[in-house]
Amino acid sequence: MDALSDDDEYVCREPQISSLVATRGEAAAGGAAVQRVGAAVCCAVERFVAVGETIADDNPDVRHSMVLACKEARAAGRAIERVCAGADGAGMVSAARALLASVTRVLLLADMVVVRQLLLAKDKVARSLDRLESVSNFAEFVRAFTEFGGGMVELARLTAERRADLRDERRKAQVAAARNVLERSTLMLLTSSKVLVTCLRHPGSASARENRDTVFCQMRRAMDLIHYVVRDGLPGHEEHSHEAAQWEAGTALGALRGLSTQVRTARARGGADAGRRRALAATLRALVERTHDFTDSAYTSHEHRQRILALAERIAYELERLVAVAVSLEEQGGSGAALESACTGATSAASELERALVSAAREQARDLSSLADDARKLASDLAHIASSCGERESERLHNIASQLHEQLDHIIEVCKLLRHIAMSETLQVSAKFAEINLRIYGPQVVTAARTLAAHPSSAAARENLDVFVDMWAWLLADAARLAKELLDLTDERPDKQQYSSLPRPGKHGTTSKPLKAVRLDSDEQAKIAKSGLEMKMMSSEMDAETEKWQGADENNDIVKRAKNMSSMAFAMYQFTKGEGRLNTTQDLFTQAEYFAEEANRLYKIIRQFSYQVPAGTIKKELLEHLDKVPTYVQQLQFTVKEPTVGRAATFSKVDNVIQETKHLMNVISKVVTTCFDCANKGLIPLDKAINKTSTNTGGDSYKLDFTGLSAAGAGRGSSRDEEAAGGGGGDAKPGGSSSDTAM
Repeated sequence: MDALSDDDEYVCREPQISSLVATRGEAAAGGAAVQRVGAAVCCAVERFVAVGETIADDNPDVRHSMVLACKEARAAGRAIERVCAGADGAGMVSAARALLASVTRVLLLADMVVVRQLLLAKDKVARSLDRLESVSNFAEFVRAFTEFGGGMVELARLTAERRADLRDERRKAQVAAARNVLERSTLMLLTSSKVLVTCLRHPGSASARENRDTVFCQMRRAMDLIHYVVRDGLPGHEEHSHEAAQWEAGTALGALRGLSTQVRTARARGGADAGRRRALAATLRALVERTHDFTDSAYTSHEHRQRILALAERIAYELERLVAVAVSLEEQGGSGAALESACTGATSAASELERALVSAAREQARDLSSLADDARKLASDLAHIASSCGERESERLHNIASQLHEQLDHIIEVCKLLRHIAMSETLQVSAKFAEINLRIYGPQVVTAARTLAAHPSSAAARENLDVFVDMWAWLLADAARLAKELLDLTDERPDKQQYSSLPRPGKHGTTSKPLKAVRLDSDEQAKIAKSGLEMKMMSSEMDAETEKWQGADENNDIVKRAKNMSSMAFAMYQFTKGEGRLNTTQDLFTQAEYFAEEANRLYKIIRQFSYQVPAGTIKKELLEHLDKVPTYVQQLQFTVKEPTVGRAATFSKVDNVIQETKHLMNVISKVVTTCFDCANKGLIPLDKAINKTSTNTGGDSYKLDFTGLSAAGAGRGSSRDEEAAGGGGGDAKPGGSSSDTAM
């Protein structure tokens, strides 16, 4: 759909067409200008039609319809040019209508093509998931996961573009939530599948299978949601299936406001007919049902519970009185004073109930931050005990798991109440998915701990538990962030407090400059998300490849530096998500510089290693890949050293650095794989690899989070952790340095 951007120029001509239609009687006065506008519109239509014809050539299924629509659009554009050239305005309205209709038809057909591409990408990922689910050995798993990663990158790109095109707030939020589930679940899918594959000699590992099957289930649910959103509104897909009903669950606040709207309508119309009375009754039932989430919660205080029940009874009474008055007016007539009184009582009761519900939810939301901290600590304790679990520790493991489940139930209840008081559809969807993800993935932390307790010496089981604990921390952070946002939105603070952040007299320039939020637009977000996901896929593939060769010496430089580079790449991926240890763009650039240095060291080691490989096809392949490394290293170093000023230039540099790092990571992955092939085929023992024992780029520095970039101070320290940068596990500390590497 990038090619369709030419239609923006046509859209710019639409006001000119409207102007021509409105002033056709005055055309003679400005004939030359009218002719120029007509020619410009015709030219824009020609370019637009050329894009449509290109789409028709690439998509045989819509070729015939698209060609006809393009032909009609071209004819309508030329008709407008002729009308303008005639300068009499005759036929302008019909020509403009014909042009708008034909262009709309082209756009609809193009949209159908985009939908079809997205659904095909979704189906491809679904098929690769099926293949991953049925693998029987590690080599087959690595191949299947590589194929899955490629499909996920394409699906991420298409869903990002589709989300940018959507106008419905709820649909955009649903696509964002589904993308988030897919992206976060990918790493868990890798580790949980790896545990199951490496534990095949222990087929009774039900906990490992439960972990993996849960991740599969959630990813399929996310793809089902994408399918539902994409098909929603298309011809033949207007009705909602029962599987999709869970995505459209209503809220108590929505029912209250709907009820208030119906009461105001009754007041304005002077009564309510039978149909509106039935609608009032249905809305009341929905409202009462949704307030049960508040009154049935074990964590709602007795005072709030009693107040909500009393107000629910009152609003039912007021609506009953309103219906009785409406029936009386319909049958007997009379003044509207009774109706006015009944409507006032109903709206007053609705307002009080809304305040009571918000107050009850806020009371629990205030505790969510401390609940999340406790839950994170319990998960850490669980992981520590599971790694050294014996007969004496099994009871303690069970006790901590029980506490974790209790905390989980409480947090889920809070999320449920927050969804009911959310004032926007985006927040409603966020709260709904926070609840769903916690309910599904929360218990899996305990399951992963039991897997590790059953196989305490398994590195894969340990890694799997760490990943599930990380997911648990992410979900808790999401819930706490949601609670804070809703607390801020529902906080009834005095208006004067909104000025409390203004600078105080005499303080200008004497304090450090605060971070300034800079929001990314949808295209930039999609670009960063796509690049970051590709980086994570390559990092996962590298990890899977190095794990495959468990027989190699852990001190082998090739293995160690490959893992170190994978860790650095993963840190850069976390930066694109606003997470991890890299906080600003300067941190990212410094990490990329370390990455290039590490690649340079690995290149020299493998070059020495290649001298010991006998001549042949595999050595030729190794050297072909290896010779590309210096070029990619230099390109990355040049990109990092390029100075930038301003947000736009810095964002462009971020994207370029990630792209160059991705290219370097790709060729390094091929080099390492070929080295392992040499060792695997017995050409040379892997342990004979020879052990071998950055600049501050300047410019503005920014901090990237989920919503944008934030300016940070450009000045950075020049200190550097040599051990981390030189291969000590990938924990490079960001900061400026002077580069002394040369190819």
